[in-house]
Amino acid sequence: MRNTILFIEWKSFGNGAIIQAFERLGYVVEKYGLDPKKTDTRLDMEYTEKLVKVLMETQYFCVFSFNYYPIIAIACKACKIPYVSWTYDSPYIQLFSPTLEYETNFAFVFDRGTCNELAGMGLQTYYLPMAAPMDCYRGLLQNKTKGQKFVGDISFVGALYNESHNNMFRHLEELEPYERGFVDALLKAQKNIYGANFIESVLKESPAIFETIQKVCPVYARGDGLESAEWTLANYFLARKVTAMERNEIMQLLGERYKVHLYTLEKTDIKGVRNCGIADYHKEAPFVFANSKINLNITLRSIQTGIPLRAFDIMGCGGFLISNFQEDFLEYFEPDEDVVFYTSYEELLDKVDFYLTHDGERKNIAKNAYEKVAAEHTYLQRVQTMMSFVGDYWK
Repeated sequence: MRNTILFIEWKSFGNGAIIQAFERLGYVVEKYGLDPKKTDTRLDMEYTEKLVKVLMETQYFCVFSFNYYPIIAIACKACKIPYVSWTYDSPYIQLFSPTLEYETNFAFVFDRGTCNELAGMGLQTYYLPMAAPMDCYRGLLQNKTKGQKFVGDISFVGALYNESHNNMFRHLEELEPYERGFVDALLKAQKNIYGANFIESVLKESPAIFETIQKVCPVYARGDGLESAEWTLANYFLARKVTAMERNEIMQLLGERYKVHLYTLEKTDIKGVRNCGIADYHKEAPFVFANSKINLNITLRSIQTGIPLRAFDIMGCGGFLISNFQEDFLEYFEPDEDVVFYTSYEELLDKVDFYLTHDGERKNIAKNAYEKVAAEHTYLQRVQTMMSFVGDYWK
């Protein structure tokens, strides 16, 4: 059954869209479950052994999962079956596994900056940006009546990361004044710079500061991976804090001037910002994107250069997108023709003001982006790219 794909199923985005793409290309899709929250996806050999038994029973074309999991890679290597993964999470520590070296791996990653970082460690990945489920959106958005519920001027769908309860941030408050000032200055500097992430490198160049942080907030690298403790602290904690600062400050600035709709699980009290609660990713978020004059993308700072999935969803729904600058956009989209970038708060405010009052320009940019995504950035096209690598493997 060389045309059969074993799909490792967990609660990820895009499951339905990519299965549909596989089937449109003539593949048979069988599902095999995984619960990343209950499984040690780096070391659970019981799961690996069970998967090996499944792989030995059928001659699969490949195994596929959203995000890379070492325990799956180990099983596929043992059975000499290609393992195709497409990682959209960031940060994603499991990519720093030595198992990534296996010749049966075809690990695709949405962030070119991460691909380059891993290449510097001798780990091969393939850059593949995310996509939009265009057929799904076309059908869903025909319901114009439902769309009226989500009409608005400015919308942001996502978390503000207001984690005052987070133990790590509480521990940082225990630092001595000098070290605390150093960390605060580092976060503020990173917040004001787009297109370059330097927190990890600064930590590595400041071992005394890092050692002090370790005393109040221990962050260690696991022995089974190639990531450093500085990488973990920078990407899983400090980058998240920078993102929280940026998103909250932008909401406050916009709320002082405009009507802003925020779709999030978190409780907020920001003047001028209406907290609409969570928007279901599949059933409601597309209506937000299609019916907002301006959709914001404020990228999680652990994403180095990549285009977030949210951006493709916005453009794929015909929404107008204003985003912080991310280098990977420039490979596929033209600034101010397909997407509008900001590189400072002042620039963001100026562009929001302009596009709220220039309907023609705004709608034309949204149309350009929609057409480009529909033509070049669908799940079907991404699957064709990934499967071409697997086809070469079997030759």
